[in-house]
Amino acid sequence: MDMGTKRVAGIIAQVVLLLSSSYGTTGEEVCDSTLVSNLPPSSFRSSSQLSSSHAPGFAKLNRREGAGGWSPVTSDRYQWLEVDLGERTKITAVATQGRYGSSDWLTSYLLMFSDTGHNWKQYRQEDSIGSFPGNTNADSVVQYKLQQPAMARFLRLIPLDWNPSGRIGLRLETYGCPYTSDVVSLDGSSSLVYRLSPGPRRLSRDVVSLKFKTVRNSGTLLHAEGEGGLSLSLELERGKLLLLQLRQGSSSEPRRLASLGSLLDDQHWHYIAVERRSSHLNLTVDKHTERVQIPAEFSHWDIKQLRVGAVQSPDSQETVASKRNFHGCLENLLYNGLNLIELVKHKDHRVTVMGNVTFSCAEPVSIAVTFTGPQSFLKLPGTMASTSAGVSMGFQFRTWNKAGLLVTFALPQEGGVVWLYLSEARLRLQIHKAGRTLLELTAGSALNDGQWHSVELNSRRGRLSITVDKEEGGSAQASPSPPVTIERHLFFGGCPTEDDRQECRNPFNVFQGCMRLLTLDNKNVDLIMVQQKELGIYSNLQIDMCGIMDRCSPSRCEHGGLCSQSWTIFHCNCSDSGYSGATCHSSVYEQSCEAYKHNGNTSGHFYIDVDGSGPIKPQLVYCNMTEENTWMVIQHNNTELTRVRSSSGRNQHLVHFNYSTEEEQLSAAISQSEHCEQELSYQCRKSRLLNTPEGSPLSWWLGGPGRGHVQTYWGGAQPGSQQCACGLQGDCLDPQHYCNCDADRVEWTEDSGLLTHKESLPVKSLVLGDIQRPGSEAAYRVGPLRCHGDKNFWNAAFFDKETSYLHFPTFHGELSADISFLFKTTASSGVFLENLGIKDFIRIELSSSTQVVFSFDVGNGPLEVRVESSILLNDNRWHRVRAERNIKEASLRLDELPAATQEAPTDGHFHLQLNSQLFIGGTASRQKGFRGCIRSLQLNGITLDLEERARITPGVRPGCPGHCSSYGSFCQNGGRCVERANGFHCDCGLSAYTGVFCHTEVSASFKSGTSVSYTFKEPYELSRNSSALPSSIYSDMTLRGENVSLSFRTNQSPAVLFYVSSYYREYLALLINKHDKLEVRYKLDSSRDVEVLRSRVRSLANGQLHTVTIRRLTDSVSVQIDQNAREDFNLTSDGEFNAIKSLVLGKVQGSDDLDPDLARLGSVGFAGCLSVVQFNSISPLKAALLHPDTSPVIITGPLVQSNCGSSASANPYAAENTHHLSDQSGSVGSGQPLVNAIRTDSALIGGVIAVVIFVIVTGLAITARFLYRKKETYRNQEVKGVKQEDSPDFPFNNQADSQNVSCENPKEYFI
Repeated sequence: MDMGTKRVAGIIAQVVLLLSSSYGTTGEEVCDSTLVSNLPPSSFRSSSQLSSSHAPGFAKLNRREGAGGWSPVTSDRYQWLEVDLGERTKITAVATQGRYGSSDWLTSYLLMFSDTGHNWKQYRQEDSIGSFPGNTNADSVVQYKLQQPAMARFLRLIPLDWNPSGRIGLRLETYGCPYTSDVVSLDGSSSLVYRLSPGPRRLSRDVVSLKFKTVRNSGTLLHAEGEGGLSLSLELERGKLLLLQLRQGSSSEPRRLASLGSLLDDQHWHYIAVERRSSHLNLTVDKHTERVQIPAEFSHWDIKQLRVGAVQSPDSQETVASKRNFHGCLENLLYNGLNLIELVKHKDHRVTVMGNVTFSCAEPVSIAVTFTGPQSFLKLPGTMASTSAGVSMGFQFRTWNKAGLLVTFALPQEGGVVWLYLSEARLRLQIHKAGRTLLELTAGSALNDGQWHSVELNSRRGRLSITVDKEEGGSAQASPSPPVTIERHLFFGGCPTEDDRQECRNPFNVFQGCMRLLTLDNKNVDLIMVQQKELGIYSNLQIDMCGIMDRCSPSRCEHGGLCSQSWTIFHCNCSDSGYSGATCHSSVYEQSCEAYKHNGNTSGHFYIDVDGSGPIKPQLVYCNMTEENTWMVIQHNNTELTRVRSSSGRNQHLVHFNYSTEEEQLSAAISQSEHCEQELSYQCRKSRLLNTPEGSPLSWWLGGPGRGHVQTYWGGAQPGSQQCACGLQGDCLDPQHYCNCDADRVEWTEDSGLLTHKESLPVKSLVLGDIQRPGSEAAYRVGPLRCHGDKNFWNAAFFDKETSYLHFPTFHGELSADISFLFKTTASSGVFLENLGIKDFIRIELSSSTQVVFSFDVGNGPLEVRVESSILLNDNRWHRVRAERNIKEASLRLDELPAATQEAPTDGHFHLQLNSQLFIGGTASRQKGFRGCIRSLQLNGITLDLEERARITPGVRPGCPGHCSSYGSFCQNGGRCVERANGFHCDCGLSAYTGVFCHTEVSASFKSGTSVSYTFKEPYELSRNSSALPSSIYSDMTLRGENVSLSFRTNQSPAVLFYVSSYYREYLALLINKHDKLEVRYKLDSSRDVEVLRSRVRSLANGQLHTVTIRRLTDSVSVQIDQNAREDFNLTSDGEFNAIKSLVLGKVQGSDDLDPDLARLGSVGFAGCLSVVQFNSISPLKAALLHPDTSPVIITGPLVQSNCGSSASANPYAAENTHHLSDQSGSVGSGQPLVNAIRTDSALIGGVIAVVIFVIVTGLAITARFLYRKKETYRNQEVKGVKQEDSPDFPFNNQADSQNVSCENPKEYFI
């Protein structure tokens, strides 16, 4: 055998194997037999026929008899062709063909199915699309395989469009196979009871399945009774299926476990399955399944009896007629594969029949009519409802719309009209004549709930009434009322667009919904006669069917969004869900604290949504934005140091920690972070920690996912080491042990450190074992979980060629898809992302330097959404793109521009079906590729690892540096943006502000005795290398100009705010005079008088915050206060400020260098608030508060850092903490720990000793510095008198401003 023959034989063998496996896997034969070709002509019906040779019996595929197919008399959308298959059949495919040898064929059509030839149900693809594609010529065959097989006896095809050059012409075939089933009919008082064999069963799984159809919207379908009086019940209520839990003998209401399905009273077959497992149920209605968690008491619950159809009387074995009973048909009732209906047929003793049961489906014939849109109406002769005695009519309707005309007719009186309509979901009747309303009645409420509602209108003997839902609803009446008779016609639903006689006027919305059981003068209206055009006139109606759809079941609203609907659309209310968009798909929150920081946010509480549009709910965390890292802080229920005292009756102490977020949220947040840590501290006295003679630890903790895993190491050590931090560092108190506490000392000691192994975090429980011995004492602390970094946010790739790309597995976003990423580029165009299917595709691209385009096709043709930017997008800065596509609309957002949207077709495909690889940064054709960076690419909340794929892909590099061009503007107040590999940080060294963005003012409360003195470089220091000191303390000796700025708040006047002195008795002083105005005093020449510059701005000592900016360049000085106009001055001196010496804030200590008047003012001190003080590049207040140990500052008197210099925070979550200059955390050491405010005498004594030592050392240091500086000699000049506006004996106000006291009781430290 040659190689070619072998290859062919191999292929044939594979095909045979494939076919045999398809048979063997499903256990079913292929269901594709022809169903129409062998039917007799009597099995075919049609709306009309052009001639006997165009009869419906000739409409068989590939036949040429007669005229070669069926054609109706007229070609319009009211024609139909019907086929009776003889019995219920499983239909899997439909094929169409045009009329032979003609130009007649269909281009699109609708399919209807029915069991009875009435009450048709439209077949829809993907639950939405109603139309099927037809033919393009008369001879080719177009076959469509049904996505879900239909079980029906009758098939009806309704032409929608046809060849415009011909007429309607059709030949067809359907494919399928016989459908066998067991059916039983229950009449509302009958039931089936299946009793299980007694004895233990303990099945791990129970399954009950059935099909049902009914016209009643309420009734008990299935009742499962079990042990202990517990039972489960499946009940219809208002057309929905409820799963209820009941307890026998209990007076409480049944507990609802689930609700599924809708409109189940439409007299069509619906499938139900209940699968019970140990802890949950899977409830299925039609194609939708919901997992239901059941109470723990059902975990070992066995079913004793199944009751189907009727409720048993509590005091007898008989069933009672009740509205709670099921009235309808059941099919294929199975319990664990056992056919219960078949058991009934064979009179099996395990099944008891109660009441009248028949083994066929006897269903009432009820002809409904559907008003589909704006052009729909039904016109009937008025003589059918009106007699000389009055008017009588009735009907039922169902709709989702709140408003619409139900019926109208003209009165014989000139210009009179009656309107019966819905408004705000209530029934209203209005009689109108000659431009005014004669009568208005209102009845009912919430009539747009999709349920059937009955309406009756009666007018007899001067009495008019309307009734809704008979005794269950409401009614309204008027007596006497204007005479009501019908002049000519009644109009239901709307009015004809062309009405020459003006018989019908409709000032309201048209009705969209269904009507049935129309009665006029107590006689039924034959709607089949209407359909056959033998009675009345109609337009755009679907007769013999109710086309209502529940677009909210199942709800397309995600993440708990509330669904509401009208006849044509649904709406999602996303309020309080944390998500946005047409279907509440996209999260409104960022995914990490890192992302919030890069939006410009500062520290505070934020909701983060770690998986974006994924299933994990948002969680509230605290984001601590520091200059180095952005920390996410998650609290638990006990982060304080907690005492554990010895207890002889207890061997162990067990503590559980409950976190403020759920387990799934915790795990995702930890996984996403680059680094996580949690403090674990144990302070002990005669309480060992880990060491025991046999090696097993005395104490341990549980950490990690779920309930956690046992961990035997302590903070600061490595996992599995069974050590503490001192053991790792080799400095434990007892070298024989690896923890300080294991030394078993009587003094207090401590083992503490950070846990940083992410797989072991967070700490869930703590078990302390050595606490039962006499004298044992311990305290523990488990800090909050702290994480920083976001691996997803910075995951980036750089594409350096147009032909380079990354590829990933196919994107699955069938019903809803969201895509978000950041990009930066210098190119003007390129494709960011593309994924193709056979016909469908999805693509996002930069189409020009100012436009981004989101395009896709789900089978309805390409759709595009565009966003145009007013700035260039190829500016090498990061830009954010967010695209979303769901079954309602597609949207595209670019940066903070308004979203562009494109509505989806109301009756079209909505499943996105892709099958190729997902291309990032290019396309499969390697054309129109993207050059630049793409970062943080997420699809449906899942981040694609661009860096990992880039490492192995030529032309693509992992990572993308350069962030200050995009985020540098966040650095405020002179802060400098510094690049990092992942992000940036703001260097606030040259700014008077601090904080993550140099945005936090540095403020302090001053009292009259407070003084901050900042010493500039002394002459001998100029030649020294002082690089170890902060850059903010350097200054030139001679200045030809200054930039001075500060904010203040005070009630004191006069007061010195700011004083700069010189070694040459020159100075600059800023003060508030006794008139509450600002003075700037310059003395730049010691031989001349001081120059006083007075501002015109008043009321500066009013307790409000004021900001002052002073700029001098040689002899020109400008002063600006708050938002007032700038004031300009000129000095007469030479403009040089020589050998500056020091800068003083607050009280100016006595000195021979000071002018007497200024000395008197300075000695009074300043009471109030100073904030963000800056002198050129020097920030003296910031140096004193934040860097007192490394800056040349001397602090005298109380200085309290506070937020007195800030206006009200714009961030509602911002913490207003007061930090104190000398706050120190300190280690406990050998002293007793502070545990929940517990203190002892020994701790107090130790604290006093420590304070005394601290004061002595500080005093010696200050004395030494003072003596050293006295050794220097400087050139002194005589002080000349200064002409003062203030008199020598000026009064002053030294009351502290009430607003400059921190609200957090700041402690005061005197240095």
